[in-house]
Amino acid sequence: MKKMVLFLMPLIFIGISGCAPLIIGGAVGAVGGYAISKDTVQGETDRSYDSLWNAALTVSRIRGQIKFEDRTKGYIELTAESSKVYIRLIRVTEATTRLRVQARKYHFPNMNLAQDIFVKIMEQAK
Repeated sequence: MKKMVLFLMPLIFIGISGCAPLIIGGAVGAVGGYAISKDTVQGETDRSYDSLWNAALTVSRIRGQIKFEDRTKGYIELTAESSKVYIRLIRVTEATTRLRVQARKYHFPNMNLAQDIFVKIMEQAK
């Protein structure tokens, strides 16, 4: 019984806190994204860093106005649909890159925009 309670505690905590994981991935193929907070979507992929960076720049230019970009740090900041969007690329291993997209509109989470930009970047990357 004790083992069952210990196993179920994280699930109960997630249910109480309202931070249920959100899985995104139908349009991005084998790569799945998941919500890590109320305004952030993140996922790992085997696509190259350069391919993801170029895709992130292309999508950013289409969706809004880029305020800041730094290729070496893997960081893009832009304004899109009255929201501030932060895109971060992180090299996890030599073959794996993490893509993180955060969007906030008037200091409130804009998860729909974060999801949309995440999916568009993953589709654009080759």
